[in-house]
Amino acid sequence: MNFVDCHEEPIHIPGYIQSFGYLIGIDVESHSITFFSQNISNIFNIENVEFLFGKKITDFPESFKSIIDSDIYHSLNKFTRRENETYFDKIFVDEKEYHFSVFRSKNDIFLEFEEVLENPNKRISNKYDNFYIIDNAQEIWEQLLSTLSKIVNYDRMMVYKFMLDGSGKVIAERRNKNLESYLGLHYPESDIPRQARELYMKKRKRIFSDVYSETVPILSKTHEIIDLTFTGSRGMSPIHGQYIKNSGASSSFSVSIIIDDQLWGLVTCQNSEARHIDLEDRVQAGIFTALASNAYSSFKSKKELEYRIGLNGKSAYLKSDFLKHNTLFDSLVENKKEIRELPEADGLVIVSDDDIVKDGITAERSVINKIINWAHQNTEESMYVNRSFLKEYGDELGLNENAAGIIIYFIERSKNEMLIWFRKEFDEHINWAGNPEKKIGVFSQNGEEKHIISPRTSFQTFTENIKGNSRRWSSRNISAVQAVRDVILETSHKQYNAIKELNNQLRKVNEELDSFSYTISHDLGTPLTVMKLNAQMLLSNFEKTDKNKNKLTSIIEEIDGMAEMMHDVLQLSRAKHSEIELEILHPAHTIRKISDNARITFESLGTEIIIKDCPEVLADKTMMHQAFLNIINNAVKYSSQQDQPRVEIEGFEEGESVIYKISDNGIGIPEEDKHKMFKIFNRMDNAKKFKGNGVGLSIVHRIMNRIGGNVDYESNKDGTSFNLTFKKP
Repeated sequence: MNFVDCHEEPIHIPGYIQSFGYLIGIDVESHSITFFSQNISNIFNIENVEFLFGKKITDFPESFKSIIDSDIYHSLNKFTRRENETYFDKIFVDEKEYHFSVFRSKNDIFLEFEEVLENPNKRISNKYDNFYIIDNAQEIWEQLLSTLSKIVNYDRMMVYKFMLDGSGKVIAERRNKNLESYLGLHYPESDIPRQARELYMKKRKRIFSDVYSETVPILSKTHEIIDLTFTGSRGMSPIHGQYIKNSGASSSFSVSIIIDDQLWGLVTCQNSEARHIDLEDRVQAGIFTALASNAYSSFKSKKELEYRIGLNGKSAYLKSDFLKHNTLFDSLVENKKEIRELPEADGLVIVSDDDIVKDGITAERSVINKIINWAHQNTEESMYVNRSFLKEYGDELGLNENAAGIIIYFIERSKNEMLIWFRKEFDEHINWAGNPEKKIGVFSQNGEEKHIISPRTSFQTFTENIKGNSRRWSSRNISAVQAVRDVILETSHKQYNAIKELNNQLRKVNEELDSFSYTISHDLGTPLTVMKLNAQMLLSNFEKTDKNKNKLTSIIEEIDGMAEMMHDVLQLSRAKHSEIELEILHPAHTIRKISDNARITFESLGTEIIIKDCPEVLADKTMMHQAFLNIINNAVKYSSQQDQPRVEIEGFEEGESVIYKISDNGIGIPEEDKHKMFKIFNRMDNAKKFKGNGVGLSIVHRIMNRIGGNVDYESNKDGTSFNLTFKKP
């Protein structure tokens, strides 16, 4: 006994047809009869059907007179040049009228017959003209079912849409009131397996008149199994027959919905009692379905055009704003909200080397770093899309519900530049028409018993709860990300050319500035000192109540500020150009001295400074002092206004590095400002009530890079921790 997967069942070669049909096959070249259905003698007066093999229709002028006299048969060679194109006629046999269909498939010409049935209930209105004026997708399908009900008149009529994974969903329904509704129910992919969907593309109207009737075998001269793909009376597979019986139906009729040359869905109809649909009515149902399909396609095209026009407008705005900024990173950060909203994401992360900027609802920073590393190791294309990221990688990456769905776009891998869009977990419930779990049954096919996926015996609603997914990323969402990509590519090229020209100009300016930085303390330091001494002398001559004393005090403070700024600029230049000499250093003494001076400088003697282990480091003595000076001073300064200011300094070894962590309970760094931390003259909004000029962290960043180390930080509303990473001796 063999096992056959539902996708492997050869449903196009069942070896039999349904009882309402009659079939004769003739050779394309010789027109001799090569196969026929066993029931052919029921309508044509032939005593021994075995005599038909190898003969022509014209060899039996009395039996096949109605065929020979038909227009189709006279023009057989002309009509059958194109494969699988069907031609229709009507003939009378013994005063009964039959539909006569002819088509060629490969080396055979198929002559198919079925009795003409009048449909007294058929009523066709001009409502089908309304398909093209309906501006609502749902109404198009409901209008189609309403129109077809005048032709088909089955108990249940549904529009069944295929999902991306091959499963289906009922999106429109028309039924008798005594039947339960299937509207909104999902059907597993195995209900209409792959080869069945392929047949629906080739033969777009399919009827099973009576699933309980006996089938009619096909007799072949060569005993070959005939391909019945394009025959209207092709027999159903035993699996599908049992499926229809289990659903409580006796008859089934389907019409393919083809959109953009793809099988989009089906109009599928079921009737509790056996009821055949006349061929003309089936053809007419196919025409109305094609009209509705075209109307839906036009509707979708119209909506897509409207969306594209809107997207182009948003892209043009982005492009214009991007060009206002000197760097791509700045362009992205300043437009982060718009970039997040374009693909309808809940959160966005902008990554550029070590800089990470977030907008909306995203994963935690530590998790983002894991996602970045994962993306570099596990993706090859520039864009990665997944709505089941939480389900598939949640445990591995420590994800939570904020990172259920993800889109990653690599701007440039080598520079670790990327955009990451996030979607939250979607509480998804799927209502299935019966339990979709597959079960194995035994069926007989062509005299051989086989294990095949057994159809469900119950279609009672079965609810499946699915975790770990976000809402599905639609084609529009992907188009929006591609639009952002196009803006980046176009503006980056322009920015690159502009920056290249600016760099050429700035190179000369920088050389002059470096020279200026080295001489600034001498050229401007002396006059500033003289100004300060004179101001202090004048100050001593005024009474305490004199208003001029306050003005002089202000002048002295401004002079001190200017001197400090010149000193910092000089230190920044030295951090870039001065020679370095790495040696084994003991930072403990330096840290204590800087800490004591900081409390005096910032008038914060009440600040508690805790100094723990201070392991040796490999560094330049001057640069190490400058790095600790800036970080510790900032820690003391920005925590000085707390009720209980506290600074903690601790060093520890980690692999081949020594990390010094300087933590404070100060004002913290706002999330939206973190990407600017190490830029010169940059100050946070919440720090402007403190003295400073925004140079210190730029100095530290440059120093640590020069000595082969690194500086980074963590910050929240409770304070900030800076990490200085040195080489281990």
